[in-house]
Amino acid sequence: MVIKEYVDGVYCQPIVMARIAITDGMSKSAVELLVKAGHDVDLEPNNLDGFDAVVIRSATKMTHDAISSAPTLRIIGRAGVGVDNIDLDAATSAGILVCNTPGSSTQSVVELTIGHLLSSIRFIPTADRDLRSGEWTKKKLRGTELSGKRIGFIGFGRIAQGVGKVAKVMGMELHAYDPYLPINIAEEQHCILHDDVNDVFRNCTHIAVHCNLTDETHHLVNSHTLSLMPKVGADGIECGNHLVSCARGGIVNEDDTLKALEDGTLSSCALDVFENEPETTHPILQHPNFHGTPHIGAATYEAQSRIGLEMANLLITFFNGDIPKSVVNKDVL
Repeated sequence: MVIKEYVDGVYCQPIVMARIAITDGMSKSAVELLVKAGHDVDLEPNNLDGFDAVVIRSATKMTHDAISSAPTLRIIGRAGVGVDNIDLDAATSAGILVCNTPGSSTQSVVELTIGHLLSSIRFIPTADRDLRSGEWTKKKLRGTELSGKRIGFIGFGRIAQGVGKVAKVMGMELHAYDPYLPINIAEEQHCILHDDVNDVFRNCTHIAVHCNLTDETHHLVNSHTLSLMPKVGADGIECGNHLVSCARGGIVNEDDTLKALEDGTLSSCALDVFENEPETTHPILQHPNFHGTPHIGAATYEAQSRIGLEMANLLITFFNGDIPKSVVNKDVL
């Protein structure tokens, strides 16, 4: 629907009112911004028929069928980073633009990753469980330091670089595998870039996963790659091997990771994401050297406010006739 607007009798650029479906929630301020811009926002849509735009998070799956059932859809907004829950080929074929908010949740995921790393090496979840069960297990909870160790990043984008800055301050040496990263960025971050993912595992006792889920990265962390980890830090301390993933479920092979925990290849594993979500039954959840969180990397008040406002502005930009800055499927342009 197009509304003609006149100011002092002069015809101005038309305001395009769009019907926007929000399937997984959105900050109040972002919704208010969309409504103020003249758009019709539905926070509880029964289906997507008749909508011009849909905003999703990780819960909603925009499959081929879902896209086919929404013939009026012009843009899919992913409030977050990962777009593996969107059939990009189907969206592109239908001429639907897909946009995400890649920078808004960076700080929150960085902080959660560091929290998981520290929790792993200092046995914080184990100590808490022991105390709650009435045990004082001080003698068996001697941990190690991050300082003097090598951390290997699988993917070295915004979030990994943020974690790297903190890890560097804490005395860690940075290594990464990212075939799409310009070498100058790695050099600026004082990070050693490897051409072979296996080399990262061979050199590092601490691995942090921060890449997208693709055919190339599916189960990239598996029995083979985990078996390459050295257990001994660059400082000569037997610190064990530690794995953290706050990226996307499916990059880590959870069955292989459980076996690595059981046979001692891995000393700890911390996951915020799982191959099948919600995940409450996989046996890895019961291993004493595992701790996890239910996909809460971006679940802070600050991040959700930024994500919502960024997405609202992307939609306003699009319906004003301009191209949003974070188009994922550029072939549709």
